[in-house]
Amino acid sequence: MTMRQLLVRPPAVAGAFYPANPATLADALRSSFAAGVHPDGDEPAPKALVVPHAGYAYSGPVAASAYLRMVPARDEIRRVVLVGPSHHVAVDGIAVTSAGAFATPLGAVAVDDAARHIALSHPEVRVDDAAHEFEHSLEVQLPFLQVVLESFDVLPLAVGRCSASDAAAVLDTLWGGPETLLVASSDLSHYHRYADAAALDARTATAIVAADPDAIGDRDACGAAGLRALLTIAATRELRVEQLDLRNSGDTAGDKERVVGYGAFAIG
Repeated sequence: MTMRQLLVRPPAVAGAFYPANPATLADALRSSFAAGVHPDGDEPAPKALVVPHAGYAYSGPVAASAYLRMVPARDEIRRVVLVGPSHHVAVDGIAVTSAGAFATPLGAVAVDDAARHIALSHPEVRVDDAAHEFEHSLEVQLPFLQVVLESFDVLPLAVGRCSASDAAAVLDTLWGGPETLLVASSDLSHYHRYADAAALDARTATAIVAADPDAIGDRDACGAAGLRALLTIAATRELRVEQLDLRNSGDTAGDKERVVGYGAFAIG
């Protein structure tokens, strides 16, 4: 799809969550992929992913574990629907951007205007650029996608106060075919000691694999609303959810006193 709008949403967290220099960013991505969990064989690419969204030093390897599964579909996927929380702005329902593209140090990714119009046909969805201006949960996924996929447009969705059923209805109309990938961006538990976090995240991971959205509380995952919506569809469509990776910041680049949990899951 062509980029018809002029407005480009600039990177908000380049230089903070990931490197702003393109060459340094490419190195960081290579390191993340090297430290990720690689597929055992020739598994087909999944329809949807659950990925974390912290700084690459912390959650990059876990995110890479999910994105590595998309390599077989790199030439097929043309649309990515990104769903994540709104960390900075209170949102009633789901916010889309008016921007024609999201920029990263690796280049601009066009926003899928047709998909945006589909989303806006739902009463829960509205244009709210403030929700996207500083939001990192969606932005940090783009460089991974830019190096894994050949060419794609994106629809970023910031989910606020919205029921799982309403959010699932929006995602279901955007489900598409093999050309469309859905990505739910969510970290897991926050700021517990290592052992406590590991236990909490293991319980949450069990609920995710069981496609049981009702078992996931708001404090179990910071992107719980989008995650529950995706799992609602997975349960309805009787899709398989596979755990790919489960770590926390104490396993990657942080101490073990106050950790943040990260999980990677494939749905298909």
